[in-house]
Amino acid sequence: MSTLPKSVASPPPTSIEDVQARADSRRIPINKVGIKDVYHPVRVKDRSSGEQHTIANFNMYVALPHNFKGTHMSRFVELLHGNEREISVESFRDILAQMTEKLNAQTGHIEMAFPFFVMKKAPVSGVESLMNYQASLIGELHNGVSELWLKVVVAATSLCPCSKDISKYGAHNQRSHITIKAKVDGHMWLEELIDIAESEASCEVYGILKRADEKHVTERAYENPKFVEDIVRDVAVRMNNEDRVRAYVVEAENFESIHNHSAYALIEKDKDEVVGS
Repeated sequence: MSTLPKSVASPPPTSIEDVQARADSRRIPINKVGIKDVYHPVRVKDRSSGEQHTIANFNMYVALPHNFKGTHMSRFVELLHGNEREISVESFRDILAQMTEKLNAQTGHIEMAFPFFVMKKAPVSGVESLMNYQASLIGELHNGVSELWLKVVVAATSLCPCSKDISKYGAHNQRSHITIKAKVDGHMWLEELIDIAESEASCEVYGILKRADEKHVTERAYENPKFVEDIVRDVAVRMNNEDRVRAYVVEAENFESIHNHSAYALIEKDKDEVVGS
């Protein structure tokens, strides 16, 4: 009579060590560690049509204490994919809080950069065209307290006051990039920052212009010459008068038409520090 071989018990599963959780003896904390350039769909509310669907580039970091060897990089991506398919601006603060909790961190930082579109009417003909802007939401959390920054990069026209004064036949102008980064307390539309930047340039730019519009914007710029210094100061005045803005950085870069370089200026201010000093 044949006998069946006795079954052999399977060995217990071998646990895989979490190398990142090892202790580190160098006693040097890391300010930011995480992932960069992760793309994910987002929904952004706008002032006119309600909502835009776009793609955002995410940078996500936490602070790492001196006694930890590393952070868990995969958890950042899991957090993005664990939320709704399209992340909304409204869920941005929640994701920031979830990230610090998931990674056992006291400090977290998320940057969400995306193209943002506004339908604009030409100043004379009224023809409509889409203008695209680069926008960002930047969230920081320190010991349970979160801060939200809005950032826009706005293309505009600047005309040189010096060239206008010394030239017989006109003045040189250039396209400018005006960047506003604002720490906000309360709701503020991205379009509000765009409006401030465009209104303080020599003139706005448009996607489509008819001949009457081109005449208008050319003459508007000529009547409103500004150096980069004028642009950042005029924008700063507007930001100083805006109660929802607690801190800001304003930049202007003029891509010169008669020089092989750009002109640049920057102003930054923290209103809370000024009040507290």
